[in-house]
Amino acid sequence: MTPSRRLAALLVASLAGVAALTACSGGDEPSPDSSTPASSASEPSATPTTATAAPRPGNRACYALSYDAAVAPTSDADPVDCAAAHTSITYAVGTLDTVVAGHLLAVDSKRVQAQVATDCPAALPKFLGATPDQLHLSMLRAVWFTPTVEQSDAGADWYRCDVIAVAADGKLAALTGKIGGVLAKPEARQRFGMCGTAEPGTADFHRVICSTDHSWKAIATVPIAGDKYPGEDAARAAGQTPCENAGRDAASDKLNFQWSYEWPTAEQWDAGQHYGLCWVPA
Repeated sequence: MTPSRRLAALLVASLAGVAALTACSGGDEPSPDSSTPASSASEPSATPTTATAAPRPGNRACYALSYDAAVAPTSDADPVDCAAAHTSITYAVGTLDTVVAGHLLAVDSKRVQAQVATDCPAALPKFLGATPDQLHLSMLRAVWFTPTVEQSDAGADWYRCDVIAVAADGKLAALTGKIGGVLAKPEARQRFGMCGTAEPGTADFHRVICSTDHSWKAIATVPIAGDKYPGEDAARAAGQTPCENAGRDAASDKLNFQWSYEWPTAEQWDAGQHYGLCWVPA
């Protein structure tokens, strides 16, 4: 996975702008949010050709990473005491499959990177004690790291999966307490939930973690069937009835309520988001 696509996958349903439909007991015209994330992932930093193999990372290690460091493909950060301030926790360490049909693949090849981009997100729901839908409604995300090309050439064959909490665009939230199994708890799903500063699709809308100030909250997902992007019209249509029903169920007044629906763009679909999001005022 290239750095830009890796970043896109991280931001799926976290920060990337998607089209939105907001309604008050019914459907209005969409208010598209055309913002798209710019890649900030850096290329692996060069190291001397005499580099030794980087040691295999420890599982459950904690790191104080910045946002840019978290979305980079490699990391040279040292672990910190998990009792101290930190923003990422390693939840899985695996071995790269770099040999295909007897040929050795580079660590930055599409085949090798695709393995990590599949394995790390797939392992996160179990670690967090969450269903896929609960994870999609949270701001907890998987990031992953591999050795540099030079470290791989020296024998390093591992990959590392970390969990982070996205606080807002370009900002991570601190992780405190026990994170393993955390989304099994309703209060933690609220703490790490996906919220917004305004109605989705409006100029003042920013996606934020629910532990910060917010006025809207994502409450349900809408699966969109198929292997290929169905097109904007079909993606938009898929969520209108489910989200209206979700809004009605969440409202105290079943005849007068607001709801909003976000559907994935083609770019987000390609990055893995095959579902829409239902929102209600918080």
